[in-house]
Amino acid sequence: MITIGIITASDKGSKGERVDTSGPLIEEMLKTLGGVVKAYAIVPDERQQLADKMIYMVDELKLDLIFTTGGTGFSPRDVTPEATLDVVDRLAPGIAEAIRMKSLSITPKAMLSRAVSGIRKQSLIINLPGSPKGVRESIEVILPALSHGIGILKGVEGECGNDHKHDHKHD
Repeated sequence: MITIGIITASDKGSKGERVDTSGPLIEEMLKTLGGVVKAYAIVPDERQQLADKMIYMVDELKLDLIFTTGGTGFSPRDVTPEATLDVVDRLAPGIAEAIRMKSLSITPKAMLSRAVSGIRKQSLIINLPGSPKGVRESIEVILPALSHGIGILKGVEGECGNDHKHDHKHD
């Protein structure tokens, strides 16, 4: 079982002025991975509040996987990547690169995403776009590798390079 936290970065959502549809979509899509959402929060687009929520979900709740949704664009209020960089110990750039690559095949606007991904302790933090469409496309891309990555972080699976025999079809 993979434990999951979801943080929606939204000024309007945090005031109850907008219904969050991206957070619930993340939860629905991660069920196929055997993921169970243990924490869900909507916070304003404030760097420190976002960082504090990520720290809480990792350090206190010890969740395996934290998704943020929203706050990854060019607006002055979009500070989710900065909050994430404030709290991670190591980057996991391949995740954000894979998401951008897929999104670029759909729209050139994908290059405007500033989303990042990284590791804090034994937890993986992934920034996703704010729109449900962007969330769906992003999760579809990363879902096949997530459980293996979490397994490595938790020390229950070997490194990627050690299992090539499972990656190739034998004729």
